[in-house]
Amino acid sequence: MFRRTATSMNGRNFLHVIKLVSPFVAVVVLQAAIAGFSLEVMSSVRAYVAGEAMWSRSQKNAVYFLNLYLRSGDASQFAQYQTSLAVPIGDEYARWALERDPVDVEIARIGFLQGGNHPDDVPGLIWLFRHFSGVSFLLEAIREWTATDPMLLELSIFGEVIRSELKDGPIRDSERLQFLSSRLSELNRQFTGHAERFSTVLGEGSRAIKLTLTCVNIVTAATLILLLIWHTRRLVLQRQAFEDALHAEKERLAFQASHDWLTGIANRRAFEARLQSELDSAGENSLSLILLDLDQFKSVNDSCGHLAGDRLLGQVAHLLQQDRRPHDLVARLGGDEFGLILPQCPPYDAVDIAERLRKSLELFNFAWEDRCFAVTASIGVTCITGGNTTLEEAMRRADAACYRAKEKGRNRVQIDHGRPEVVIVARPREAARA
Repeated sequence: MFRRTATSMNGRNFLHVIKLVSPFVAVVVLQAAIAGFSLEVMSSVRAYVAGEAMWSRSQKNAVYFLNLYLRSGDASQFAQYQTSLAVPIGDEYARWALERDPVDVEIARIGFLQGGNHPDDVPGLIWLFRHFSGVSFLLEAIREWTATDPMLLELSIFGEVIRSELKDGPIRDSERLQFLSSRLSELNRQFTGHAERFSTVLGEGSRAIKLTLTCVNIVTAATLILLLIWHTRRLVLQRQAFEDALHAEKERLAFQASHDWLTGIANRRAFEARLQSELDSAGENSLSLILLDLDQFKSVNDSCGHLAGDRLLGQVAHLLQQDRRPHDLVARLGGDEFGLILPQCPPYDAVDIAERLRKSLELFNFAWEDRCFAVTASIGVTCITGGNTTLEEAMRRADAACYRAKEKGRNRVQIDHGRPEVVIVARPREAARA
């Protein structure tokens, strides 16, 4: 049973930890995904820029070597022309393969490799074309790229025409030679214009992508920071609420440990602790102790029940607290017995306070349902001076004085401070009346 409970607790704790960290994990994963996406896009755009440079250079070289071949008839120069021309043609085939439906990825890969692109860049070139060819900057770049297709075809045909004319030897017709050379120069100019616009569009797109992805990364980073702040604040508030609840519970338990559950005043434990503290620090100051025992409490309990007795004890406790000084202590010691600690209170003041309490109780009538009870108390007073009196001795002296007050007829104050006995006697009252 214990093992199952421990396993269940561990499972709940694990789920709680997962719940706490899941928002952070989600944002971090999102941040990592965005960062990876950003790197992939920028790498693919860079690959296109590098491919454009190779494509543009190869087109220029093809025109250059074909022009040399036109004037010299050197076969090696024609071979160099064909090698250079194969690069833009390979890129052209790759683009055609990607524009097909369905896309022919393998042909596109072969075409890009023929175009001189690095094998590691080819997947990025294919991925960017397939998924972002509709984006404005890439769409415009592809248009510039596509516009060179007729020029490549014309350059290819020019090569074959020039080679066929050179089979019979160098071209002697100066006008024909000038025409072919001028056309090659025009093709080169057109190639250069499209290549520059292609490069410009990719550059602008690259900067726009960089700015966009930077903003996205900043937003996700700010989201992570705000989430961290919010989560930390929530944890702090939860901890504060827990600490407040714990503090309140400690105060409640401390109050329960030191107060009587029925009347709300101090209990015997708190009374004795306070009395010991006052005895330890009394010195030459007067300390008065009053013990009070109700005279008719048993008759109320017996005739009306414990609920009536509890109500009577609560009202008596309230009465005893009236007109007390802030540093006085009123406590219920148990049953119908109450105690008062009066620090820095000389004997005559203590006797006066005890007598006023006796009179207040004598004038107090306790009503329960259709009955009314007279309430009186036997009160013992002891006054302590000097620092040699123990807690047990002080309680014994006060208790003995209270006991003698009961023996001598109740409803009276009995003083015991180590001097000859003094008894203040009051007129007896009936214990109860209908």
